[in-house]
Amino acid sequence: MSSIKMFEKPLGMRDTFPQIYEKVEAVRHTGREFLRSRGYEFIKTPTVEYFDTVGKASAISDAHLFKLVDSQGNTLVLRPDMTTPIARVATSKLLKEKIPLRLAYFASVFRAQETEGGRPAEFEQMGIELIGDNSVFADAEVIVTAMELLKQFGLEEFKVTIGHAGVLNCILQDYTESIEQEDTLRTLLVQRNYVGFEEAVEAFDLPKTKSDALLQFIEEAMTLKEIKDIEKYVRKNDALDYMQQLAKLLEVANLADYVAFDFTLSSHMSYYTGMLFEVFASGSGFPLGNGGRYDGLLEVFDSKVGATGFSIRVDRLLETLAGQTVEKEEAIVVLFAEEDFEAALEKVQAFRLAGKQTTLQLRSSLVDEEAFQAHFTKVVVVGLGGNDDE
Repeated sequence: MSSIKMFEKPLGMRDTFPQIYEKVEAVRHTGREFLRSRGYEFIKTPTVEYFDTVGKASAISDAHLFKLVDSQGNTLVLRPDMTTPIARVATSKLLKEKIPLRLAYFASVFRAQETEGGRPAEFEQMGIELIGDNSVFADAEVIVTAMELLKQFGLEEFKVTIGHAGVLNCILQDYTESIEQEDTLRTLLVQRNYVGFEEAVEAFDLPKTKSDALLQFIEEAMTLKEIKDIEKYVRKNDALDYMQQLAKLLEVANLADYVAFDFTLSSHMSYYTGMLFEVFASGSGFPLGNGGRYDGLLEVFDSKVGATGFSIRVDRLLETLAGQTVEKEEAIVVLFAEEDFEAALEKVQAFRLAGKQTTLQLRSSLVDEEAFQAHFTKVVVVGLGGNDDE
């Protein structure tokens, strides 16, 4: 076993330095105020859950779960997502008190990494779950809330790509000849490997009508002008009517310009059963967030109610906000000599009572006074010939 080096961290773990921490706190505050104003109540779940409940129900693969064992021999996991723990809480208690439920969260989730590829093993998510409403209006509310939340952060250049698990499943089932072929193509779509998709279709040696349909579908389904253009690939399907209704609702909300429909969209979060979507914004090369309908997940916890929601990756959100100019908060430092501590303390207390961020620092303890002062917008020196108004 290699020795632990003093400054190394576990694979995928990162430190959050003060400047980033303050930005995360600002995101948390803005998000909390916005979501509460939309009727969503915040909830907190344990960092550690039982593997046999949340671990197995989660859509995160077993290889990416952080596992540990408690003193009674039970296998536990660090929560890999927030949707599954919230489903557990909702079905065990909250749905007995109120339905539909509108819940929100801001929390860290944990995904084990096998190799260092720049992916964090712990990251923060902010999101909502709307539980107990099967209607298209609930899905529209979730998408609209996600878009309006991004606008609340000052983002205008973003796009929400919407698909439907039911439509895609229907197409893959109809034009393949085994579950293995269907799963292979779905995995390639999750990976956005469209070249691999075409190669796999050709390798399956399907009847020409089926292979041609799949290849044409992959060309057209990502650039649909109207949802009805996908009808030629799908047998009569209620999901298409559902998506038509959803598109109209987003038009009513004046948000249609931010939307694109892509029926190749698939997710590694296997509990999505209906509409699903991803959010992209300039400044990040990865999806900023994702969401969708996951009615089947509640059944794992013996509850047959509909549910839909979304989550935003806070680290990726910060990437998109990096270009925004942030007004520097006024920060005062009061430097003092030992014999002038009382006078300096009085001055500090006056600043703090006025609501100003103020640091009290013994001047003789500074190694590089000029470098230290550069971190503050105002420097006040008490004693040693200092000017109290400096």
